[in-house]
This record gives sequence, structure tokens and C-alpha cells, in this order.
Amino acid sequence: QVQLVESGGGLVQAGGSLRISCAASGSFRSINGMGWYRQAPGKQRELVAALTSGGSTNYADSVKGRFIISRDNAKNTVYLQMNSLKPEDTGVYYCNAGIAKFGSGRYVDYWGQGTQVTVSS
Repeated sequence: QVQLVESGGGLVQAGGSLRISCAASGSFRSINGMGWYRQAPGKQRELVAALTSGGSTNYADSVKGRFIISRDNAKNTVYLQMNSLKPEDTGVYYCNAGIAKFGSGRYVDYWGQGTQVTVSS
């Protein structure tokens, strides 16, 4: 069973920093792109940052210059370093990854359960 497990969320004051992590576990052949999405109360889920297996990154305009996405391929883990946090960054952050199981050439989207990030003003 392939799972994505997030950790590191919490409550932080505006201007502070937080790092969240997401580790893929289970039996699988490889991971393609990994990324982070967030969903604020009453809003749709939106892309925050994405990182391809080749190292290319994509950030939402609202977090450019403040957030950094990175991954440790040996640990099958993706990180999101969040700096200069603002109250509008509050939401549930979900990890996403394209994962191919053994015997399959197809990458399937997997999602984590989400981790709450709350930024107080």
C-alpha cells in the first residue's frame, strides 16, 4: 500500500517560518513529480509548489520568494520550507506525488491526508 504521510504543520506567528515534510512509503518503482497544494476554508485547493524529478520547480505567485520546495530522493521525501509566513497562508497543506508501482509504467497521483498550517496575525 503506497502512502504519503505529511508532518510538521502547526501554529506560527506572521513573519515566522515552518517546514513541512511528506514521505512516501510502501512498495513502488519510482516517483515522478512531487508537490504541495493547500486549501483554505471556503476556498478551492490550489497549487503551492511543485518539483519535477528533473529538478524543475513551479511556485504559486503568492509564495514566490518566500517558500522553497525540495526533495530527498533517497528518503522519498519532499519538503516545503515556508518563510515570512502571512495569515493568508493558513490552510490545510496536502502533499501530492506521481508514483509508479512495480510492473507498471503508469504514474498515478497519490495524496497525503493533509497537515494544518495556521498563521496568526
